[in-house]
Amino acid sequence: MIFQPVLNPLLILLLCAPVAALAIWVLVRPPRTAGGAPADTRTVAGHRALWAMRLVLVLACAALLLRPGIPGGATQTLATDTDIVLVVDTTASIVAEDWDEGEPRLDGIREDVRTLVEEYPGARFALITSDAAAELRMPLTTDTTALMGSLEVLRPEVTSQSRGSSIGIAAPLLTETLASAAESSPDRSRMVFYFGDGEQTVDSEPESFSSSEKYTDAGAVFGYGTAEGGPMRITTGGLSEGGAEYIQYEGADALSVIDETNLEAIADQLGVEYEHRTAEAAPVLPEAPATTTNYAESGEVGNVMELYWIAALIILLILGIELTRATMLIAKLRQLRPTRQRPPGGSGQ
Repeated sequence: MIFQPVLNPLLILLLCAPVAALAIWVLVRPPRTAGGAPADTRTVAGHRALWAMRLVLVLACAALLLRPGIPGGATQTLATDTDIVLVVDTTASIVAEDWDEGEPRLDGIREDVRTLVEEYPGARFALITSDAAAELRMPLTTDTTALMGSLEVLRPEVTSQSRGSSIGIAAPLLTETLASAAESSPDRSRMVFYFGDGEQTVDSEPESFSSSEKYTDAGAVFGYGTAEGGPMRITTGGLSEGGAEYIQYEGADALSVIDETNLEAIADQLGVEYEHRTAEAAPVLPEAPATTTNYAESGEVGNVMELYWIAALIILLILGIELTRATMLIAKLRQLRPTRQRPPGGSGQ
């Protein structure tokens, strides 16, 4: 038997011990009638049964707060001993509205990252964003809640500050991140996923990701956008951009068009596959390296069979009995009627 108390055990003792002591004192103290005479045997038995039940109620509450359980019920937990680096394009074009009937491309990236998290349980994730500069938003961690939280609040660069960007600006930071992971955990595999539309908005050639290939065991480049292009709203850095106007170019809405040639080049440099993403189909994800996908600790993780529900059922049963008893007493009291006395004279008037 093990216990996982929801409160400090001393606090549970201070809460329950005085009430239990009071119930025991009333239980052993013989009841008396209104005149002070000892009660009959039937009354004594009912009194003791009532207070014994209330003592059980107090003890059940204490047991509930202590959360008793017994070891057992082994479960298997799949662990992926893999480091996964996500590189997300956060230029203004990533909010172009040509994903799933007019939604921003960034929504598609969030959905695909959520699928990645589900596909590789136990993996460590890092997040790199790239616009005018590359930034490591989140170092390698198994906290996928923090990862998804970072993506939910992720916003593209401010439109007024945009001066063009290169799709390869994150290449040096990616290499540095992968090299650091390889040095600290050489036994873990490494995967890279690039998310973007491939638009190169500066005149220079994009930086190459080739230096990251030797550290990359698997991954993919996901492309977002359409050949027809999608309009982009003006971004100011706020959390809500839904009502903003669209970026204009020569008197019309500026359109962002996917450049799959650039995306395929990034995939070749990393040694991974390229995939054009649409909302109609789920992403095709590579399998994690077989040597790093296994069941943690020979496939079993100790579990606890909870027993607190037994105490909860006892509490509900006793409260139900007490409620029924109180209802019956109230009904009896309502049936009592005071006797009306006749006034002197016998006329009744």
